[in-house]
Amino acid sequence: MRRRSIVGMSAAVSAAAVLALAAPANAATKLQLMSSWSQTSSSSYSAFHNARAHQGDYAGYGFDWGTDKCSSSPDNPFGFPFENSCIRHDFGYRNYKAVGQFGANKDRIDSAFYADLKRVCNNYGGATGASCDATAWTYYQAVSIFGVSAADAPKYADKVPAAVAESR
Repeated sequence: MRRRSIVGMSAAVSAAAVLALAAPANAATKLQLMSSWSQTSSSSYSAFHNARAHQGDYAGYGFDWGTDKCSSSPDNPFGFPFENSCIRHDFGYRNYKAVGQFGANKDRIDSAFYADLKRVCNNYGGATGASCDATAWTYYQAVSIFGVSAADAPKYADKVPAAVAESR
């Protein structure tokens, strides 16, 4: 009888160990995916939008695919198609906040956003290209400086004026 209880206990411990190991592996994979989809490269941009088009393939990860696109700014200012850049930026903010890793990744997410916007502007030349670049810079500065909630503002006190943080 003693032997059965040891075998039973051993099986229970093994099952618990498998469950304990499975959770961190899934979490690490989620963070790896998030990281791969929030880099400055065009391949990261493409990989994100491909994943977004096939969200069902990632249903088990609990990603927040919601977006308000470019928030209160135009999605396509002056006809420049910034909407998809804003969608990817929203994904980064929402999902890194959800896993408690926003502070460590905010600057990269904002840099990827700016790289996305500049790629849009690369399609224009002359005065139109210069106008697009200026608009992209303005959008980037807005998220870089003001892209935090009141709860996050203390972490970015050197970038966010107190009055702005209180109003969010």
